[in-house]
Amino acid sequence: MTVAIEKPEQVEKPADKATPREGGPKVTRSMAVGAIVVVWLLLFALLRGKQTLSLAAADLTALHRWFNDVNDSIGANRNSNPLFLYFFNEIRLVIDNLVTFVQDLISQPSAGRPLPQIGWLGVVGITGYVSWAVGNWRVALLAVAGFTFFGLQGLWQESMDTLALTLSAVLVALLFAIPLGVWAGLSDRFNRIVTPLLDFMQTMPTFVYLAPMTLFFLIGPASATVATVIYAAPPAIRITAHAIRSVPGTTAEAADSLGATRWQSLLKVLLPMSKRTVVMGVNQSIMAALAMVTITALIDAPGLGKTVVQALQSLDVGTAFNAGLAIVVMAIVLDRVTTAASTREETARRSKNHFLRWRKPLLGAGAAVTVVLVYLSHTYLWAAEFPGDGGTGSSIASAADSATTWAQDNLSGLTNAFRDALTNGLLNPFQSLLTDSPWWLVAAVLVGFGVVFGGPRAGITAAVCVGLLVGTGLWSDAMTTLASTVVATVLVMLLGIVLGVWMGRSTMVDRLLRPTLDAAQVMPPFVYLVPFLALFGATRFTAIVAAVVYAAPVAVKIIADGVRAVPATTVEAATSAGCNTWQIITKVQLPMSRGALTLATNQGLIYVLSMVVVGGLVGAGALGYDVVAGFSQSELYGKGLAAGLAIVLLGVMFDRITQAAARRASA
Repeated sequence: MTVAIEKPEQVEKPADKATPREGGPKVTRSMAVGAIVVVWLLLFALLRGKQTLSLAAADLTALHRWFNDVNDSIGANRNSNPLFLYFFNEIRLVIDNLVTFVQDLISQPSAGRPLPQIGWLGVVGITGYVSWAVGNWRVALLAVAGFTFFGLQGLWQESMDTLALTLSAVLVALLFAIPLGVWAGLSDRFNRIVTPLLDFMQTMPTFVYLAPMTLFFLIGPASATVATVIYAAPPAIRITAHAIRSVPGTTAEAADSLGATRWQSLLKVLLPMSKRTVVMGVNQSIMAALAMVTITALIDAPGLGKTVVQALQSLDVGTAFNAGLAIVVMAIVLDRVTTAASTREETARRSKNHFLRWRKPLLGAGAAVTVVLVYLSHTYLWAAEFPGDGGTGSSIASAADSATTWAQDNLSGLTNAFRDALTNGLLNPFQSLLTDSPWWLVAAVLVGFGVVFGGPRAGITAAVCVGLLVGTGLWSDAMTTLASTVVATVLVMLLGIVLGVWMGRSTMVDRLLRPTLDAAQVMPPFVYLVPFLALFGATRFTAIVAAVVYAAPVAVKIIADGVRAVPATTVEAATSAGCNTWQIITKVQLPMSRGALTLATNQGLIYVLSMVVVGGLVGAGALGYDVVAGFSQSELYGKGLAAGLAIVLLGVMFDRITQAAARRASA
C-alpha cells in the first residue's frame, strides 16, 4: 500500500512546486498561496475600508462621461461622418435588409399582407423536408413536432422572429468563418495570427458584445445580428481549421503527386474529407447564435428573448418559463438537425435499410408536397395563421406559476436556509474581503496568484488587467462580480469533481448522465434563470445558482474524460497493492488528472462569469446591473460600456491564468 500511495505523490510534486533555485529551499505552490493569503488577511485587518475605490450607482467618472460624449457625438454626426455614411450605415442597411427579408418570409406581415409570405403550414413543411433531406425521418418528425409546439404555445411569431435572426446571423457568419477556417487550416502563419483573436472573442461574455454594437449600429435587429455574427463565427473558424489540419498528410501528398493544383486539392480532397467536422462547426455556430440572439433582446431584438426579458423584469415566472421552454425546443431541434447532417452519410453507409435506394424518388415526392404546403400557406388564411389561441402555452404558464407558488409556500424554509447559509457563510465574507481591502492590496494579491499559478507571463497579464480595471472606475463593482464568480466556480468544481469522478469510473453512469449534460449545454443562458428565480427570488444568489448549473456540465465532462484517461494499469497496480476506492480516487486518479481539473476550472470560470453577468437581470447587481442600466438609461451608457470592458478584463485575466496553469500541470 505504501508504494501505491507514494507513486502518485511523486507525479504531483513537480506540478505542485514553484521553480526553486538549485540547492535552495523548495517552496511549493501551496506554501506560496498560503503566504499570500496570510499577508492579505493581516493587512485587511489593519486597513479595512481604506482606499476601496467605491462608486455610487448614480456616480460617473471622467471616463464614463467621455464615453457618453462619444456616444452623443456619434449620434449627432451619424448621417454626416463619412465613416458612418459609407461604412457602418451601409453595413447596417445590408443587415437590416437581410433580416427584414427573412422576417417577411416567415414571421412578419409584408407587402401589404396581414401575414408573412410563408405561413405556419409552409414553414413546418419546409422544416420537416430539410430535416429529412439532411438527416433522417426521425429528425424530421422531431423538427415538425417542435415547430408545431411553438404554435400551440401561442409563440409562433416570436419563435419565427428568433429563427429569422438566428438564420441571418449564421448565414453571414459562415460566409466569413468557413473561408477563414480553411485559410487557418492551410497556413500556420495565419493560424498563429488568428488564434489569439479567437481566444479573445470566445473569452468575452455575451453581454459585452452589445454595447459597442449599439454605438455603431444603433439599437435593433442590425446590432443584434452583427453581435451574433461576432459571437457565432469563432467556433466555425476553429473547427474548420481543425478539420483541414486533420486530413492525413499522405492523402494531400497523393493528390499533389497526381498533379492537382492547390485549389483542386482543396475542393476535391481536403473539403470533402473534412465535411463531417465542418458541419459540426456549423452546428456549434448555430447553437452560439441562438444563445446570443436571445440575449440581444436587451438591445430591442425581436423574438423569444424579448418575451423572457420582459417576464424576468416583471417577475412573471410563468410567461418566462413558457418562452424559455420554446427556446430550449428550438435549440434541441436545430442541434439534432445539424448533428444528423454531419453523420448522415456515415450512417447511410452502415445501414442495411432497403428503403435507401428509394431515397431520391421519395425526396422528390417530398419536395413536391412541400411546394404545395408553401402555396397553401401563402394563399389561404387557415394555412397561414396558426389555429387556436395558444391554450397549451397558457396552461404551461399557469402550471409554472402554480409550481412557483407551491415552491415558495412549501420550500421557502429550505431554500432560504440554503441561500442564507451560503451567502452569510461564504459569499458575504469573501466579498467583504475583496471590496473592503485597499485596491492596491487586492491588485497585488491577484498578480501574485497569477505568478504562482500561471507563471511570470500570466502575472504580467494580471497586472495589466488589474491596472485597466482601476482605470474603468468600477473597481468595487468588479470585485463584487469577482466574489460571485469565484464562489460559483468553487461550487462548480465541487459538483464537477463528484459527478466527473463518478462518470469517469463508471461507463453506465457516463451513458446515463452524458445525454443530460449535452442537452444542458444546448440551452441558452437565459433559460437557467427562470426556475431559480421561482425558488430564490430576485437576488444575487439566484444568479450564482443559475451560473453553477450552467457551467457544471462542461466541467463535469472535462473531469470525467481526465479520470477516464488515467491508465488502467496504474489503477490496477494501486488496487493490487491494497488501496481502497477512496485512496485510488484521491491518490491516483485525481492527481494524475491535474491537467483536466485545471482546464475544467478555466472553462467553469468563463461560463460562470458570463452567467453571473446575465444575472444582472434578476438582482445580481455589480457589473451586470451596470451593463443593463447602460442600455436602459442614456446617462449611464458610458458606465455600462466601462462595465462591459471590466467584464472583458476579468475574463481575460481568468482565462490566461488558468490556461497557463493547465499547461504547467500537463507538462
